[in-house]
Amino acid sequence: MKKLVLLVFLLLLTVGIVAGCGDEQKPADENNNTSENTKEQNGQTEESAFPVTIKDALDKEITLEEKPEKIVSLIPSNTEIAFALGLDEEIVGVSDFDTYPEEATKKEKIGGQEFNVEKIISLKPDLVLAHGSSAHNSTEGLQMLRDSGITVLVVNNAETFDQVYDSIELVGKATGTQEKADQIVKGMKDKIKSIKSKASEIKEQKTVFIEVSPAPEIYTPGKNTFMHEMLQIINAKNAASDLDGWQKIDEEAVVKKNPDVIITTYGYYTENAAEKVLKRDGWQDVTAVKKEQVYDVHSELVTRAGPRLAEGVEELAKAVYPEVFGD
Repeated sequence: MKKLVLLVFLLLLTVGIVAGCGDEQKPADENNNTSENTKEQNGQTEESAFPVTIKDALDKEITLEEKPEKIVSLIPSNTEIAFALGLDEEIVGVSDFDTYPEEATKKEKIGGQEFNVEKIISLKPDLVLAHGSSAHNSTEGLQMLRDSGITVLVVNNAETFDQVYDSIELVGKATGTQEKADQIVKGMKDKIKSIKSKASEIKEQKTVFIEVSPAPEIYTPGKNTFMHEMLQIINAKNAASDLDGWQKIDEEAVVKKNPDVIITTYGYYTENAAEKVLKRDGWQDVTAVKKEQVYDVHSELVTRAGPRLAEGVEELAKAVYPEVFGD
């Protein structure tokens, strides 16, 4: 259990109009009326979405009578989704691990894995965005929130890109921002499609080992994880594809797998992550080490199941195939 907690911790630790000079000028009153009409139309669209009934990751039927005005997020990926949906003003509380966007760091903190129930209640939210990865360990706390009259929505613990898209759509539907959610998902899919197309031209597929926590407690994503799917998207082979889910792996096993490239994802929290892998005892004959093909990719881009995940795929592609995806 302690190892699982460590892994979860590491994974936790991503409409304006510009008028041209030649545009025809409108009278001030007309511009103001247009602006107000647009706001009214957007408001009507949001309001018409309610009441709304949806099922969350626990298969609980949740009904929201009105658009939430105050939202608390219990995990960084939910926070990133909410901000991407334009809900920065509605968000009143976030977890201690939230670092993106910068505005999130200025919100009230409600704790980490063990969130502060009293603090959340004091913020008087209409909606709490919980998460499937921790919901079963927080049953009592979540029930206390429900008992206080707060709507709790448990977002799924996404293990595939389709499930990430579902998470974004779910939060969008619950917050009256469905149209924006659709736009975000479409943008992600378009980016992934473009990367796949470019990757399809790669002739020599590389084997990649991804390290999400350092020695001596090395963890790696096996199959049935979105990081495994990322490697498939960029036409690379996952060295840990024989494993299922997020697994601990010993150093000898990694050496035997002899990957062409090693990717670390914790350099944001651990200084010189890639350099430390290059200097490990007994790893000198690993192809990735011999050829110095060890790189760090920002953890938040490749481990947080949110809107920036497509950007993470691109960064991963640049690290593994710089000759194809390099700037």
